[in-house]
Amino acid sequence: MANSMDRASATEIIAPQLCADRMTHPQHPAAASPSPAPPTSSPAATPGLMRRMACWLYEGMLLFGVIFIAGYLFSSLTQQRHALAGRHALMAFLFLVLGIYFTWFWSKGQTLAMKTWHIRVTDLQGRQLTQPRALLRYLLSWLWFLPPLALIAPFHLGAGETSVLLIGWILVWALLARFHPRRQFWHDVLAGTQLVDARPREPQP
Repeated sequence: MANSMDRASATEIIAPQLCADRMTHPQHPAAASPSPAPPTSSPAATPGLMRRMACWLYEGMLLFGVIFIAGYLFSSLTQQRHALAGRHALMAFLFLVLGIYFTWFWSKGQTLAMKTWHIRVTDLQGRQLTQPRALLRYLLSWLWFLPPLALIAPFHLGAGETSVLLIGWILVWALLARFHPRRQFWHDVLAGTQLVDARPREPQP
């Protein structure tokens, strides 16, 4: 009986002390670990200049077929009998055909040559091009040729001089990409587009 009373007294003494300790030193919940920051997507890699120019040359080779078919269609529709007859209309027709060709394929991301060289064209946010932006890129891509052609026309230069001017300007225009922070061609900068590396990525181990 005495032991029971002693235990009850001890409990009555200890209980208020525990409550006081809890009020004096409140227990704080464990600090939540900071949530990891969302990963930032780095800009897509720009293909090397040599790979882009190889794709450019391959594209030109494939265009021979497009131009041949378009020229044959034009001569059939207009009943053209002489190669020089209606050449300005033929040039306008080819300009239109090439515009449709590139606008369609660039709005899908790649031409056949670009697929071969694993290069894709996107807007600056990495999205697929709209057809108006693809058309704008087509118009601005004539900067590869218009400056030397503007010099050739008034001076009636020969085939050799014309070839030198064209090749020289193409090399200059390609090398000007080195002055862009991401090595993009300047007609892409003006059009708000970019060429990105589309090679399949190797799986991480």
